[in-house]
Amino acid sequence: MSRDAERRRQQALVQRLMVAGATAPPEGLRPHRLPRGLAAYEANAAGSSERALAGTYPTVQAMLGTEPFGRLAQVLWAVHPPVRGDLSAWGGDLPGFLAADPSLAEWPYLADCARLDAAVARCATAPDVSPDPATLARLGEADADRLHLDLAPGVAVVDSDFPIVTLWHAHRAADLPDRLPLARAALAERRSEHALVWRAGWRPEVSLMDAPAVPFTAAVLAGVSLGEALHRAGPAFVFEPWLVSAVQDGWLLRVRVAD
Repeated sequence: MSRDAERRRQQALVQRLMVAGATAPPEGLRPHRLPRGLAAYEANAAGSSERALAGTYPTVQAMLGTEPFGRLAQVLWAVHPPVRGDLSAWGGDLPGFLAADPSLAEWPYLADCARLDAAVARCATAPDVSPDPATLARLGEADADRLHLDLAPGVAVVDSDFPIVTLWHAHRAADLPDRLPLARAALAERRSEHALVWRAGWRPEVSLMDAPAVPFTAAVLAGVSLGEALHRAGPAFVFEPWLVSAVQDGWLLRVRVAD
């Protein structure tokens, strides 16, 4: 079989898999071979979907267990099939899917845990940019409405009505025995937590963020000026501790003066 013919055969099989309700064999395929080809592709898709999803959502997998997570991956694949060849880019619909599924009402924190997992995955693959600490001097040289703070790629804030930071740390393999009781206690207390995602070297980190700092950080990430971010944060927010953490941990890259 020529390379072009094999490519057309592969494309036809993928189309047959992805098109809901398709029954006729794709043009160029031998009908008696179609069921075997589809079965092979479907089996491969099931394994690929679980591996791809687990790479992005390890906390959700740890909370559900391997077998239920595998079934979840297959259902998500059927409802929201991949639209790109790179399977690592698939699975972004999982948080919304979990939030909308009434059968998961007993675990209302799963969707927010998935949002945090997704933010961590994005942070892990974000570009590496070195901070420019010399630009901090601009904080005392220009009006706050002309200043902008550039945060490192991958920095994100995930706020929740549930203890997602405690749950995330509890389901890291090395911490599991010691932290699971803390997670259960946090859920029993109905504790809300706000997660800051950032990267130390090449390792994504998840830490707690105080509630007043959430709107400020979200505003900075949205690209507004320092003055506007302070306005959105309100009087409960204190800038100096936030600045010290951002500089020490390396997720504040630079201070810019707008033209």
